Amino acid sequence: MNLSQRVLWNIYAGAVGALSAVVAQKAVRGAWKVATGDEPPDPNDPATPITEALIWALAGGVGIGISQMLVNRFAADRWEKAMGTPAPTSPTVHFKL
Repeated sequence: MNLSQRVLWNIYAGAVGALSAVVAQKAVRGAWKVATGDEPPDPNDPATPITEALIWALAGGVGIGISQMLVNRFAADRWEKAMGTPAPTSPTVHFKL
């Protein structure tokens, strides 16, 4: 894979990833409102109960993580269909034990 394709992939994956993070964050906030009837808590506020802050942090992390994985898979699939080659991947680090 040449350098220009790698740069194009980084721009494409970055743009799609940023957009999906914004959408996922809005979806998680909306799901919280539907599930609890309240606005999401501010986990940095000392008045927020620790259990509520932890649940909010876990919900956000899981929701955004799943959306990023799905979007990355979608982007790689679209790249392969459009370019005819597999999407560039990050170098893999292998450790010897």
